[in-house]
Amino acid sequence: MNIAEMKAKQKQLVRWEYQWKALYRGYTDKTLYINLSSNEIKEKPVPAQMKEKFVGGKGYGLRLLWDATTPTTKWNDPENELNIASGPVAGITQYSGTGKSLLVSISPQTDSIMDSNVGGFFGPFLKFSGFDALEIQGKAEKDVIIYIDGKNHTVEIFEDPGFSTDSHILAEELTEFYAENEKDAKNIGIVSTGAAAEHSLIGMINFTFYDPKRKKVRLKQAGRGGLGTVMRDKKIKAIVAKVDGVGGNLNNVADLEAITARGRSYQQEIRELDDHQCQMRKKGTANIVNVMNDYDLLPTHNFKYGSHADGIKIHSDILRDKYFTLGVPDGCWIGCAMSCSKGVDDFELKTGPYKGQKVIVDGPEYETAAGLGSNLGIFDYDAIIEANFYCDTYGICTITWGTCVAFVMECYENGILNKERTGGLELNFGNAAAALELMHQLARGEAFGKIVGMGVRRMKQYFVEHFGADAKFLNDIGMEGKGLEYSQYVSKESLAQQGGYAMTNKGPQHDEAWLIFMDMVNNQLPTFEAKAEALHYFPMFRTWFGLQGFCKLPWNDVVPKDNKEKPEPHKIPGHVDNYVAVYNGVTGNNIDKDEMIRQSERVYNFQRIFNIRRGYGLRKHDAQPYRAAGPVTKEEYLSRQERYDKQLKEQVGVDPTNMTLEEKMAATRKYREERYEMLLDAVYKRRGWTKNGVPTIEHLKSIGMDLPELIEVVKPLQ
Repeated sequence: MNIAEMKAKQKQLVRWEYQWKALYRGYTDKTLYINLSSNEIKEKPVPAQMKEKFVGGKGYGLRLLWDATTPTTKWNDPENELNIASGPVAGITQYSGTGKSLLVSISPQTDSIMDSNVGGFFGPFLKFSGFDALEIQGKAEKDVIIYIDGKNHTVEIFEDPGFSTDSHILAEELTEFYAENEKDAKNIGIVSTGAAAEHSLIGMINFTFYDPKRKKVRLKQAGRGGLGTVMRDKKIKAIVAKVDGVGGNLNNVADLEAITARGRSYQQEIRELDDHQCQMRKKGTANIVNVMNDYDLLPTHNFKYGSHADGIKIHSDILRDKYFTLGVPDGCWIGCAMSCSKGVDDFELKTGPYKGQKVIVDGPEYETAAGLGSNLGIFDYDAIIEANFYCDTYGICTITWGTCVAFVMECYENGILNKERTGGLELNFGNAAAALELMHQLARGEAFGKIVGMGVRRMKQYFVEHFGADAKFLNDIGMEGKGLEYSQYVSKESLAQQGGYAMTNKGPQHDEAWLIFMDMVNNQLPTFEAKAEALHYFPMFRTWFGLQGFCKLPWNDVVPKDNKEKPEPHKIPGHVDNYVAVYNGVTGNNIDKDEMIRQSERVYNFQRIFNIRRGYGLRKHDAQPYRAAGPVTKEEYLSRQERYDKQLKEQVGVDPTNMTLEEKMAATRKYREERYEMLLDAVYKRRGWTKNGVPTIEHLKSIGMDLPELIEVVKPLQ
């Protein structure tokens, strides 16, 4: 069916007109509410308390979801919401990395509160259309398209007239459908997912951005926690926002000159320093693949190891020199000088339903190269890029999928799985063809691929119940926490990073705290108190990006020339000062770097209590699989025996000389597990929580978050 035929077939379910008003200092003070069960559309005012306490972005999404759900709401109940908000700073074009949106919902994977950040055009376009947040509740009877027309100030819901399912085609179709001409394509932002989200719990959501150089629609991903599955459960095929162009000051900021000055200074840093630091403009986030391999931090064979002799085959220079198109503006939001959204042009697919077609592949990012590459024992960028493309268009998180398949491969090599149980697939480490076929199965909703799409937590249960697997072994090697799969760093030798993963509100994702180099390489966190301070500051600081609409990459992936000479250089104080100045320049407020942290603390503690309200968020939920902390198997210990034996002697205080391998492994495990419990105590104390991980009433009062509804939840647990 062509576009003209789909326009003729389009069936409008509801149309709503609204009174548009310009943003003022980054806010519209309105949210857009849509109920797909009743086709109700309305705007809601943002209460003063919500603006003060929750700021924007993730904060708004959390507050709206709390008000809309009960402690027993399930992810697939109609009352669960999919909320999207970007924050007051999002949409400015004078400073790099200001196009981020935050999605919030109850997760199919964790049953707790999930947030996921994403770039692209939709979040800013939603704001420019007149709304600080989008709140979607209910379920449609048939697949629908939601269209937010910020040009004519209407919102419409249509039955899907027959658009494609997979994102790379769907995005192009919708752009052609709604753009008045080729020039108008840049004014459209689209939210979609793909076929695999319909058949799994790990569905991912794509946001588009238009690449004017290539004249193509490209994709960024909100990957974590199965929010694409929520989207498809609600029968949302896509959400489209259209604006009447992007001007220089649509946020109507308080001090444009101050923001512009900071933006120019940052752009100069990028021009002068990026080639000598991370080469973000040439390699994107994949620049650290070889660095992680060199430091024994690159996940290999389901996080067993941190490096591999074949790691050189996926060195980031190969992406720069052979695959990535260079010299094009690769920003996923307008005005970003970092330009790190790298792409592989005209990549010819070798498998699947699009075999033989040449496509643009967005990435691979570092997490994708590690998750779909080394962690599966695959050291071939052709295979990694192919898997990257299909994850994106099918709507699968590359981080989650990589960790799921790595778990399956280790189970296969340990005899828990075999060809009979996998439907004929030989899922040994390194079998790229089998890994791809597994993904295609999931997209078709069939065979063993559908089992893998349940995620690691449910696979562990399934393998115990159906195949008689050893539950203890699976719990040790199954790299998930709170139901969410680990992102792609080996944390064994960094106790602080173990906490940075396992203590997260949503599950082990590196966007809260990435402390490996500070802790393991540079030894900047030698005491529990120092680790606790880092595990307080950095999660709060990084939370702030998600409140405002900032991308975190411009913060620390290029640093000022004099950064080493500054106090606390690990915090990149020059850039922290930029963020304070830009926020104040947008909003007209006058916060300092300490109030920045308090803003985040309010929202961070709110999310913790939200999880407690749902039956989670306690100490027992901050547990980690043992592989995140130490060697599970004999081969794992022996591969780093010199290191582990030395640690037993110097750290544990036992002489390993006459110990059996089993005794050494047991002593190592006891020491590392005890240390993690001590870390929990230190971090909880620093965060103002009880020993069970519950925010104290005194702490909530101290940060101005002693709301009655929060006190009601935590008071019985004090």
